[in-house]
Amino acid sequence: MTLDDILNAPSPASAWILAQDCAETGLDPQDIRAEMLRRIGQMRESIERGLSSDARSITGMVGWNAKGLWDAPDVLGAPLLRRVQAYAMAVNEENARMGKIVAAPTAGSAGTIPGALIGVADHLGLPDERLVDPMILAAGIGKAISRRMFISGAAGGCQAEIGSSAAMAAAAVVELLGGTPRAAVHAASMALMNTIGLVCDPVGGYVEVPCVSRNAFYAVHAVSAAQLALAQLESFIPPDEVLGAMASVGRMMPAALRETAEGGLAQTPTGLAVTERMEGKGGETGGMIDLPMA
Repeated sequence: MTLDDILNAPSPASAWILAQDCAETGLDPQDIRAEMLRRIGQMRESIERGLSSDARSITGMVGWNAKGLWDAPDVLGAPLLRRVQAYAMAVNEENARMGKIVAAPTAGSAGTIPGALIGVADHLGLPDERLVDPMILAAGIGKAISRRMFISGAAGGCQAEIGSSAAMAAAAVVELLGGTPRAAVHAASMALMNTIGLVCDPVGGYVEVPCVSRNAFYAVHAVSAAQLALAQLESFIPPDEVLGAMASVGRMMPAALRETAEGGLAQTPTGLAVTERMEGKGGETGGMIDLPMA
């Protein structure tokens, strides 16, 4: 299965992907749909826990961001934007607190799909049952990406993780809003092409900074890509060529920028201080970083 295969599939693309998966695995389509609804429920639970908690992560770097945004006044008058961002951060802060999340496709990028898809659905008042088909399409997009390139930050930088999740989320939002398979794949392609080159530089090696806020930004990125595609804008570079370009950039990316904490934000003075503190260097005993709550 390739992105071009999905682009040329009959509508809705999710039905074609489901049929392909059942033929390949022998699973019953109703069982797959039931499992997808269960996972959507787990995503929602992680959002709800994240929005209601300001407990710090083990490092103390994150934990209050989602609740703080959710409780703050909507000064821009942009409720969808705030919802999408808060939902995405809620999931990733739950991950940082070692709570239960759904990797989508990885733990580090777990907030992007629920932030975008569930955020848009809640903004429109749509039930979770309406999200099953878009989630099946998202899974198909993820599968097509994984067959062509890596989806881990250690292998291809954050572009591989957050780019993949943004592409999956963008396609899902398009299907949720009635878009065609062509529009869904072009949304995924635009999400990917505008993520190429993004490095993976977690401070202290923890999936917290910049990962939590990055999920918020790229959930919005996914919704933006969906909006462009629903307006019939398309990626000038064909989707599978975009995917090939991203894979090529990932192979060229130095190891220091691929989840090793040896470059980028991880090597700033503050980033290095976090690492030393957590490793118990400099006379410290390790443990939570003493950082301001806001």
